[in-house]
Amino acid sequence: MPKNDPTDTGGMFLRRRPGTATVHYREVVAPASLARGRFDRALAALLLVLETLVGLSLWGPQPLAWLWVGSQIEYLSGTPTLGVLSAFLGMLATLLATIAVMKRIDRAWKLVRRAAGYDQRSGAIEWIFVVSVTIGVSIFLVWFAFFADPAAQLGPQG
Repeated sequence: MPKNDPTDTGGMFLRRRPGTATVHYREVVAPASLARGRFDRALAALLLVLETLVGLSLWGPQPLAWLWVGSQIEYLSGTPTLGVLSAFLGMLATLLATIAVMKRIDRAWKLVRRAAGYDQRSGAIEWIFVVSVTIGVSIFLVWFAFFADPAAQLGPQG
């Protein structure tokens, strides 16, 4: 019977691409000493909090900073297009850099969790993104519905 399941072949139906072998973990994680286990659990919690804060910075401080930079560029150049373009490209660059930093923190978090004695195979970056997007969109919708008052702008004037 041929083994052509895409999960076994790295997405290819004929053979596996180089470097895409499945990862095999030890079945039993070696238990750490009590003090080392506490330290590793505390370090894992600290890394998770740090990763969450870095992810949440995508929703407030980074866009505001780039909007300020874009406004300064627009003021100095007198060209609104240049200000908007610089703010957009800056946000895009810091988004990619932030994701790269989050992936490194997430990789370290997985290693520390395994060192603490947990069978940690997947990271938390996906859940941090899902929760931060949910919180960010919820806050935006509350602001849009109650503070921006779109009905007053769309309704009849006078």
